[in-house]
Amino acid sequence: MRRIGNQTLEIENGCYIVGRGSLFGKKEKLGTYSKYINSSIENDKMGEETFEKSERKMLSIINKNALKDARLKESEIDLYLGGDLMNQLVSTNYVAELMQVPYVGVYSACATITASIGLAACLIDGGAFKNILCSTISHFSSAERQYRFPLEFGNQRQCYSQWTVTAGGGFVLSTEKSTLKVSKVCFGRVQDFGVVDIANMGAAMAPAACDTLCNFFEDTKTKPNDYDFIATGDLGKLGSDILRTLMEDKGFYLEQNYADLGHSIYKFEEESYQGGSGAGCSASILSTYIIDKILCGEFKKVLVVATGALMSTVSNQQGDAIPSVAHLIQIERND
Repeated sequence: MRRIGNQTLEIENGCYIVGRGSLFGKKEKLGTYSKYINSSIENDKMGEETFEKSERKMLSIINKNALKDARLKESEIDLYLGGDLMNQLVSTNYVAELMQVPYVGVYSACATITASIGLAACLIDGGAFKNILCSTISHFSSAERQYRFPLEFGNQRQCYSQWTVTAGGGFVLSTEKSTLKVSKVCFGRVQDFGVVDIANMGAAMAPAACDTLCNFFEDTKTKPNDYDFIATGDLGKLGSDILRTLMEDKGFYLEQNYADLGHSIYKFEEESYQGGSGAGCSASILSTYIIDKILCGEFKKVLVVATGALMSTVSNQQGDAIPSVAHLIQIERND
């Protein structure tokens, strides 16, 4: 690895995405990216007793799909890096138990997938491992009752709230060359602008996305128009509007090549409020729409900046503000 500027790492020896897998909920399958989705569930419980067990089942399927796409067996995976939104990463822990490969849990809330891929790229580039599996999942019904209210309560949602995505994505990273190359990584700094409203995730996370993007552009001496596509995760419409304003104040303008995946995942006539959120939002769209666009040649250089709100149910109930972080990965087409 070569360090560029303050926060950015260039992956010099080569780290490639050789396999991907995804799984979407029924609501998400009907959204904006429906034509890129080929794997979805028909009901939230998938025949399980609880939503939490359904979440584990979804993640297990995602991992199996990624391994199948990579044409690798579980025994050929040197390390599994993954996480979710549940307390103590319980969903990923149980899935890792079934896999029986070396495992490290990663928690960056909704930024978990870019944190995992970034760490995997560094470990592979440093020569420690050959094949690393990265994945994450979120489930509306399990996350809602952990962080907000029981579903049976039927609470009224605020107009600035977002809908936790029932979906996930998995990726196999390797030293073996492929069309998809992870070329740069920028781990973010925790930002806290004093937002205390647990429903207002976009406003809480936008400053973290701004900080990471601005540092990356300054480190690499590039600007937004140097990339075919820039995707943030989970800011929603309100959060992405705030991000545009914050970026303009710093002299960087996000134009037609920018989209927030939370804002775009749902069709707004489906009453998704500000859009989607959740660890599975960025991961699922990266593993489908974004990679499809790179493979067909429409995108050649992409930035994915997933954002995560780092509060807990206890800290929020005690009145603490919501700290947030954003981690960035650059994926290039390797011709």
